[in-house]
Amino acid sequence: MIAAITAGGRVAGELAAALGTEVKALARVGNVTLLDAAIVAARDAGAARIAVVGGAAVRAHCAGRVDVVIDESSDGRENLRRALAAGEDDALLLSTSDLPFIDGAGLRAFLAACGDADVALPLARAADYERAYPGAPAHVTRVGRERVANGSVAYFAPGVVPRVLDVATRLFAARKSLLRMASLLGPALLVRFAFGTLTVGDVEARAQSVLGLRARAVRDAAPGLCYDIDTLDDYAYAVAHAAERAGT
Repeated sequence: MIAAITAGGRVAGELAAALGTEVKALARVGNVTLLDAAIVAARDAGAARIAVVGGAAVRAHCAGRVDVVIDESSDGRENLRRALAAGEDDALLLSTSDLPFIDGAGLRAFLAACGDADVALPLARAADYERAYPGAPAHVTRVGRERVANGSVAYFAPGVVPRVLDVATRLFAARKSLLRMASLLGPALLVRFAFGTLTVGDVEARAQSVLGLRARAVRDAAPGLCYDIDTLDDYAYAVAHAAERAGT
């Protein structure tokens, strides 16, 4: 299995000042950078090779830590495409680099639950997410009768990525917005979304129809695969929570 990690995201203003860097992946939570947390988790989950997409600062930071650093683009979707393409014909684990609580155990459980899926994304139960991160900024969403937190990793079975590269890039980029995913998957899902009847099963079935592959939402995933840092509040909570867990 190849692990590909996107690390090209930039931040500005108050968030950059709090992080101490404009490269989000190089921000520290506890004693490690967000990027190192992703690298360690991927290796612990069994990745035989790790590719990181990033710029000069990321390349310098990754020296000796990963197998290859792929030059970034100024376009986030293109960075996703480059990360996906790193898998070639191997199984691919795709991850963002803004998951402060990602770990190998959570990734291994997710991968084991993928089963025979060609494409899989993790979903944490809202109750598990809120128990793990009490008082955290809102990240839970409702899909039909389910309340879930969307993950920021994905699994692609061997040989799958070359067949679905473009649509997979668009779907992963839209992973945090049910409306955006429904828009990509067609008008029938948009109607269900508008009436509040769209379910995770609907998205799975339509993705399978569009991609011609077995698509799976892996429920009961580790909350650490779902907590990401997009805002100053996200970062402040992550730092405080990490310190609390460390007993400092």
